[in-house]
Amino acid sequence: MGRRPVLLVFAVVVAACGGGSEPGGPDAPSVAIGTDTTVVAFEGEHVYFAGADNRRQVSKEVTFPARAQRYSRVTLRLGLRCPSGGCDWWDRLAHLSLVVPGPGPNGEIETELELARFITPYRVGGQFTVDVTDFQRELEATRVVRVFIDTWVGPGHANGSGWLVDASFEFTGGMPVPDPVAVRPLWAPRRLVYGHPERIIDPVDTVQLPEGLSATRVRALVTGHGQGNAENCAEFCAKDHAITVDQTRTVQRLWRDDCATTAVPNQQGTWRYARAGWCPGAMVTPWIVDAVGEAGTHTVAYSVQNYENTCRPDAASCGGCTLGTGCDYDGGAHTEPGWEFSAVLIELK
Repeated sequence: MGRRPVLLVFAVVVAACGGGSEPGGPDAPSVAIGTDTTVVAFEGEHVYFAGADNRRQVSKEVTFPARAQRYSRVTLRLGLRCPSGGCDWWDRLAHLSLVVPGPGPNGEIETELELARFITPYRVGGQFTVDVTDFQRELEATRVVRVFIDTWVGPGHANGSGWLVDASFEFTGGMPVPDPVAVRPLWAPRRLVYGHPERIIDPVDTVQLPEGLSATRVRALVTGHGQGNAENCAEFCAKDHAITVDQTRTVQRLWRDDCATTAVPNQQGTWRYARAGWCPGAMVTPWIVDAVGEAGTHTVAYSVQNYENTCRPDAASCGGCTLGTGCDYDGGAHTEPGWEFSAVLIELK
């Protein structure tokens, strides 16, 4: 027995996140070419978990270039180093984001724009770069930058002491073509349970685009997690995902089979195995979908291939457990399948 496809239509904050006027409006600041500069957000920031001392998530106020400067490229340089006691032994989901004051689309006091997602390597450090030019209208003035690593170790733990995080932004002066004039949050980082017939997520919403845009693009980050389920979803199963803008549907099979050549080398563990959109010790590649630029009301939707997990605690008939477990989740060989998901809409001139 199948299940309905997961359908999401993104809730959108009407104003651009930075709080400025609509691009080209009467209060919009004049445009100037920025000077090459580097902004350091984190330098050796210790991210770890040690019981009551929980530093899995660290936020910091950062001063970026003044508003309305234009940069041909903005590059995020991210580094992971091992603290005294060694790096975390395990591959952990992680991201770097901007914290946007609320209210969010569901009444949150704050939301996050996920600039980059990465998975930590097994027991070693690594260096990564990410093109974040599309976010330059948000990388202005004073903002709060947040790093999160889903680690459960810290100082004194037998499996490592966590991570030391470095993060800096390199701004290269010049006019970007096209010019990203605004970022609209579509979906803050969250987990979507996959394969449960009663966990259907189907909010419906629209986005109102202003005059004067040449195009937009959807920038999504999607990775699959959970193992031991039917088809070994969602970490080890390749499924089709779709982003639909109005009537135009773009489909992508989410699968990463280049880990042996693209992830940090000389790790421990299963870092060479193919996975659903990620590799241990590698940045997650954004899924970019070019979209409409016309002013007016538009619909944006996300969906994923039909699937039912028959290896779950409340299944009518338990079966298909890939790793020989029972249907109960055990936090190890059998964990609930799901997609870690976020998306933004970039407005372009």
